[in-house]
Amino acid sequence: MIELKDLDKYVESKFQRIFILKGIDLSVEEGEFLTIMGPSGAGKSTLLNIIGMLDEASQGEFYFLNEPVHSIKDKKKSQLHKHYIGFVFQAYHLIDELTVYENIETPLLYKGIKGAQRKSLVAEMLDRFQMVAKKDLFPDQLSGGQQQLVGVARAIVGSPKLLLADEPTGNLHSEQGEEIMNIFKKLNDAGMTIIQVTHSQKNAEYGKRIVRLMDGAIESDERI
Repeated sequence: MIELKDLDKYVESKFQRIFILKGIDLSVEEGEFLTIMGPSGAGKSTLLNIIGMLDEASQGEFYFLNEPVHSIKDKKKSQLHKHYIGFVFQAYHLIDELTVYENIETPLLYKGIKGAQRKSLVAEMLDRFQMVAKKDLFPDQLSGGQQQLVGVARAIVGSPKLLLADEPTGNLHSEQGEEIMNIFKKLNDAGMTIIQVTHSQKNAEYGKRIVRLMDGAIESDERI
């Protein structure tokens, strides 16, 4: 599903090239649940953002569903991102001016899904996450755990092939964090490919493989 070959990400400073990622080789099969770990500054979020097409590598090759992401036009890249990838962020990234219902509906609008189908898909998510009573509330009227549930619902409402999660439980207390991880486990059991960045060994053990980064390079890649 994902193939990264000799991928680098760097910034040019006056006197030298500063590498954020260096020589990344990584294959991810459809249906995997993979965790990226490593100390702060190791390049974890940058790698996730490149896979999610929110950022671009400086050089190297990136194939997603056999498409050469490193050489296709932005419009095609945007289509891949919209149709196949869901993203869950540590800081929720909900749109403050939109209600819970409207936040969940947003990706479906981008995908051009018709009104009746949108209504049915959002209703299914509200029901699944027991948020029907909160559908007209705004993000600042919700607890952190509820906001993250809305974030997860928004990420998966369009049934993406790939779910990316950047420290998804970082701002939650342990019970809420467990709830989010159990949702991920169920999604993965149903066939969704998941890549998460986390500092938590406990969260990593929900998956089947851990890739450890150190100073922008892959230090180890093990199945658990």
